[in-house]
Amino acid sequence: MSDPSATVRFVLDGCTIEIADPPPTETLLQCLRDRLGRHGVKEGCAEGDCGACTVVLGELHAGQVDYRAVNACIRLLPTVDGREVVTAESLSAADAPLHPVQQAMVDCHASQCGFCTPGFVMSLFALWLAHPDADREAVLDALSGNLCRCTGYRPIIDAGLMMGRLPEPDRWSRADAQSPERRDRLTALKRSDTLQLSTDAGFAAPRSVDELAQVLESQPQALVLAGGTDVGLWVTKQLRELPFIVYLGEVAELRQILAQPDGLHIGAAVPLSEAFAALVEAWPELRELAQRFASLPVCNSGTLCGNIANGSPIGDSMPALLALGAELELRRGERVRRLALDAFYLGYRRTALEPGEFVAAVQVPARRPGQSLRAWKVSKRFDQDISAVCMAVQLEARDGVVSRVRIGCGGMAAIPKRATHAEAALTGRTLSPAAIDDAVRALSSDFSPMSDMRASAGYRLEVAGNLLRRLALDSHAQDATGARAALTARGDRPLRLDDVSAD
Repeated sequence: MSDPSATVRFVLDGCTIEIADPPPTETLLQCLRDRLGRHGVKEGCAEGDCGACTVVLGELHAGQVDYRAVNACIRLLPTVDGREVVTAESLSAADAPLHPVQQAMVDCHASQCGFCTPGFVMSLFALWLAHPDADREAVLDALSGNLCRCTGYRPIIDAGLMMGRLPEPDRWSRADAQSPERRDRLTALKRSDTLQLSTDAGFAAPRSVDELAQVLESQPQALVLAGGTDVGLWVTKQLRELPFIVYLGEVAELRQILAQPDGLHIGAAVPLSEAFAALVEAWPELRELAQRFASLPVCNSGTLCGNIANGSPIGDSMPALLALGAELELRRGERVRRLALDAFYLGYRRTALEPGEFVAAVQVPARRPGQSLRAWKVSKRFDQDISAVCMAVQLEARDGVVSRVRIGCGGMAAIPKRATHAEAALTGRTLSPAAIDDAVRALSSDFSPMSDMRASAGYRLEVAGNLLRRLALDSHAQDATGARAALTARGDRPLRLDDVSAD
């Protein structure tokens, strides 16, 4: 009899699947295809970009099953323990009508070569469950992580718009997705013990933050795994032998977002999709950056704190968090300390984390009156691309004079970094052409960017300077709009943009 504490268990089509002591780096895709014969789940890029491997994971939260699309190719199998897995084969039986999502794909002639079709179906299925009346924008967002090599996007989008108008099926209706039977099966899989695998270097999924701290203190060289959207590529692309893995995703305390008087507290295991939703609510200016950060399946697996701890110089969350003055909560054993994010990065992929220490949460300060924020991502593609330059600017001004400014940049140095010389050039001045020119020149003191396949060093500096000029233009336009509204309310003629002094 297999050891329950070393057995990965999940639900597939109403049955509990048990995999005894699998390799910690076995992916969900490998398990579905090689162990379970689910060949509709395809391997395309093996890095979470093309979406051919998309499946839907169901997880019990507050008495409801939360279903989300994820990339099976980079999702490590032990991280789906206690969850429900839904594949394209799950949606309809051989003797039953097609699911509305599948039927819409057929009716709209949305499948060409067919290789990517199951992944598109599963992305649309997750959308269908959550938003039955999804509009075009919602369909496009849901499909941002799916690549059709036959360029058949128009009929696939049509299918996404049609699926909500078709009758609900008996199998996998929205009521069926939340049925007591499904909730009971997931409840039965809920662990009281810790999943511990002994094959290869080993794997553990602590159940509490205290247990997590103890494990990492005793094994300081362990690999801390959150969403795995980068670590998964170490396995599938770099074929690395990984050390002992400690998974954060089962620690309830780290899955919390707390709205506190001093700001947002976002735990280390909170998925990016949830973290960005909370950040955008507080800072609507981050909406486009959040939308373009990555595909929905990647954001459903990856975590904000994982992006921070990874320390990539092109991680798109860090410029905004640097501009906002975020702090990290770090823990080692019983000791907890706070560290400003701009003190966390010491060099390329080097952080201030001590052996056995981990990022427990990020604290984003509350918005103060008079604060504004801009965030821009410059890349070759709108969706699913890595930034050449990412910049975020938090600005406070009084009577047109900048009293406080923080500029966070990505893609400009070996680490995500503030442009402190440019900040100094703007502080205490209006956003005049002279002040902006000084700040643009100061960028050369802040950064010595590299040239690579995404952009040259000169291009990066020029783009960063142009973004500062855009900051001034946006600020003057906003001031003009506010003045125009005030004058209109008094019955005066509206103020034209050229009526606003640039200094």
